[in-house]
Amino acid sequence: MKRVVVTGAAGFIGRHVLPVLREKGYDVHALSSQKRESNHITWHKVDFLSPLQVSEVLQEIKASHALHLAWCTTPGKYWTATENLDWVSASLHFARAFARNGGKHLVVAGTCAEYAWEDSVLHESSSEFNPGTLYGVCKRSLFKILEKFCSQEGLRLAWGYIFYLFGSGEKEERFIPQIIRGLLQNIEVKCSSGQQIRDFLHVSDVAAAFAAMVDSSAAGTFNIGSGRGIALREIVEKLEKKLEKAGLVKFGERQTPANEPLHLVANTERILTSVDWKPKIEIDQGLQEALDWWSKK
Repeated sequence: MKRVVVTGAAGFIGRHVLPVLREKGYDVHALSSQKRESNHITWHKVDFLSPLQVSEVLQEIKASHALHLAWCTTPGKYWTATENLDWVSASLHFARAFARNGGKHLVVAGTCAEYAWEDSVLHESSSEFNPGTLYGVCKRSLFKILEKFCSQEGLRLAWGYIFYLFGSGEKEERFIPQIIRGLLQNIEVKCSSGQQIRDFLHVSDVAAAFAAMVDSSAAGTFNIGSGRGIALREIVEKLEKKLEKAGLVKFGERQTPANEPLHLVANTERILTSVDWKPKIEIDQGLQEALDWWSKK
């Protein structure tokens, strides 16, 4: 049985990807900062920022495959957090320890924030990479180092640029949960103009994409998105219609950051043609699922 180690396994994407990897026949070893137990998944309590703990657990697991999802992701803070530097260092140590212990295929979560955001539709091979945030710079720097390291050490590297994901279990400070919670609680939510076009993909589809990348021999960089844009205002209107509520979301009450692009959508041709994956959840279905989840909180 193929063995995979997953970092950030208890996170937003990690929780959804573990059962998919299991279904694909992997012996799944999940790393988490908290002690956890579940059927068919082997959990390891590890401080990812501790090189010694990471080295010891990878020596124990001896995985052939790795999916690295762990990073600092506190909403509103991770864009500029100096902790991004710590995660670059920890990620490099993880890659070296993985290679030392028989690792062959490394899959890593990147971000659309690595791009320059000058093209309205972003493509892995033709769009410019010039990140405007510390978070984006750190992710891009990690990719460039790992690209050379993996080539030198004989590892296969697959890197996924995540666009805008959503779904059950999302942190309440993020856009869609803020709107849903405001509507459910009948409280006003201040928003920007809502004209921004974004590429949203349900977290279960994002998880399935990463699982497919783990299970594929394809290497290189892949956009993980729906390939279609939708205005933030349209998402709000869909949620208002589902709840039969209107007027609580106040557009134009927040200023849109000067460096924020109007249009940000993924070209998904590469992942659709190179990896056995395609999105399954349409935006309306995904919003209903998220709405149902928050309604039970």
